[in-house]
Amino acid sequence: MGINSALYTGVSGLNTNGNAMSVLGNNIANTNTIGFKSSRTVFSDLLSANISGSGGASQVGRGVQLSTVDNIFSQGTFENTESNTDLAIEGEGFFIVRPGESEQTYYTRAGAFRFNENGYLVNPEGYRVQGKGFQEDGTLSAGDPTDIQVDIGTLIPAQQTETITMTTNLDANATVLGGTAASGGAGTFDLNDPSGDSNYATSSRVYDTLGNTHLLNTYFRNVGGNQWEYYTVADSAEIASAGADDYTEVASGTLNFTTEGKLIEIDGLPLYSDPPAYTEPVLPRPQGQIAGGSIDWVNGASTTQEIDLDFFTTQYSSDSIVISQSQDGYGAGSLVKIAIDGDGVVTANYSNGERMKVSQIALAKFPNPGGLAKAGSNLYEATDASGDIRTGVPGEELGKIFTNALEQSNVDLAQEFVKMITTQRGFQANSKIITTTDELLAELINLKR
Repeated sequence: MGINSALYTGVSGLNTNGNAMSVLGNNIANTNTIGFKSSRTVFSDLLSANISGSGGASQVGRGVQLSTVDNIFSQGTFENTESNTDLAIEGEGFFIVRPGESEQTYYTRAGAFRFNENGYLVNPEGYRVQGKGFQEDGTLSAGDPTDIQVDIGTLIPAQQTETITMTTNLDANATVLGGTAASGGAGTFDLNDPSGDSNYATSSRVYDTLGNTHLLNTYFRNVGGNQWEYYTVADSAEIASAGADDYTEVASGTLNFTTEGKLIEIDGLPLYSDPPAYTEPVLPRPQGQIAGGSIDWVNGASTTQEIDLDFFTTQYSSDSIVISQSQDGYGAGSLVKIAIDGDGVVTANYSNGERMKVSQIALAKFPNPGGLAKAGSNLYEATDASGDIRTGVPGEELGKIFTNALEQSNVDLAQEFVKMITTQRGFQANSKIITTTDELLAELINLKR
């Protein structure tokens, strides 16, 4: 080795500290970049040269090199925002995005998303966010995540009513009106004066196959012996095959109670398999029913509509009252709002009051996130060094999602400025090696004078 080698040692220091300054500058430049993860440089010495001396063999270093640039995936702080589609991850997960129809997959911590004109949830670069779609039964689809898309250009079709659920109490002290045809007694229910021929009534607004609404009234009659009759009727003006009566009967039956007021039979079908204890319910639970074909709406809707009448009724010595009542139909509706909740579930809200789960945002996790390769625009690509990917929905393992929030850069400016000072000093010191070595060479050349 000679004096010249000291020049290259200084050059290696200049190059290495220059690269370190570039990394620091990139960190500082991205102080306000959402989801940005800072980097650090790790130096290592070069292979030393062996020399022989009076004390034996020794080694002389040849300089420094940049060993690696590590990505620091520490958690960034959250900034609250006004947009429901802004998302932040608390944990080790990444959002999954894809550019258009491409199969190329990228990963990001930046959750500044929005819905584009085609209903896709995208990032600012237009890459589509991936998620697990919901099936009709409300469960998540199996398989790999797919594009999250909400149909924003069409109405959702109407859903005809299939079940009316009534939770009521019928007054045990109500006047006994006597048996009629429904209970095997004499007489018939007065379809021209149903209110006067009953003890209590409730109304349900139902939907047909076209999404039109109709009013069904259910009348209850106390016929004695802890038995009640029910009659469900519709306005004859809405029934194509109606007779001369004001109302048309579409369903009727009986409700039987114990002496303690517990409902035990609907239309003669037992609700419990262990009388007189009545603790083991029969499954499926018996229901009253409006049979298909008995409702022939004048507007041309399907005549095969069947509606189950699900009675959760008691007979206590208290005023007859509807505790709760619901039906599962709805009319056509247009999209009014798209929301994302804390579980990453994308829900479409429609003008008819319906809420439909569309998809659940998927997250990815890597055994070694430091092995991910930066792809620009806050994106990362998987590599062999990052390990096998694990994908799933938000949770304890992959991370929790916060809505109306964005993860900020994890750059610590104070620490970056301290590193900048030490890097600058390192660069200056290495430049002195070069100038000092140059002076040594000058002295060597001057020996000839």
